[in-house]
Amino acid sequence: MRVTRRDAAPPSTPESAVPDADEPQTDDAEPFDEPVEAEERAPIPAITADTPAGTAVQAIQRILTAVGADVDVTLRAEHDELAGGPVIDINGLDSGLLIGRRGNTLHSLQFIVQSIVRQQFDEEVRVSLDVEQYRQRREDSLREMADRVADRVLQTGRGITLEPMAPADRRVIHLYLGERDGIRTESVGFGDSRKVQIIPERD
Repeated sequence: MRVTRRDAAPPSTPESAVPDADEPQTDDAEPFDEPVEAEERAPIPAITADTPAGTAVQAIQRILTAVGADVDVTLRAEHDELAGGPVIDINGLDSGLLIGRRGNTLHSLQFIVQSIVRQQFDEEVRVSLDVEQYRQRREDSLREMADRVADRVLQTGRGITLEPMAPADRRVIHLYLGERDGIRTESVGFGDSRKVQIIPERD
């Protein structure tokens, strides 16, 4: 298993600094006496266990090494404001085994890692794991579904209760529809049967 962190792309050359091929070059331009050295890039800081992101990465590393998973673990962001904490990508030959039915295995892995991180750091830290961009595709699908249901609620004036969902999926819908006028969302039920209700907002 390989663990890396995503590096920012190297700065591109400004357009104004590239001479136009059609622009005539004058003879009075000063020649370069010395070659221009490329800008040095700062080294990528090592992933250490003294941060929530480092603790999360090392927890994942221990778990996946124990089960013998052949995957790459990449730290996408140390702290993503929307996610509420570190975002970590997992890719590789055995990554499909880490998703499970409807993402249940991924949710469980994320819960375990998040619990480890919260034992050492702030209770509000959230750890977001994504395997082969499954979570991104899932979130896009949830937002599309939420839009359709919200439109129907606004048209009919009647609330709609969605199917039971994992906490991470419910959070996506609450956040996505939270800014939409005319409706509100609530979570109802208990445990694995907890659902999201999309309700018309009464004046």
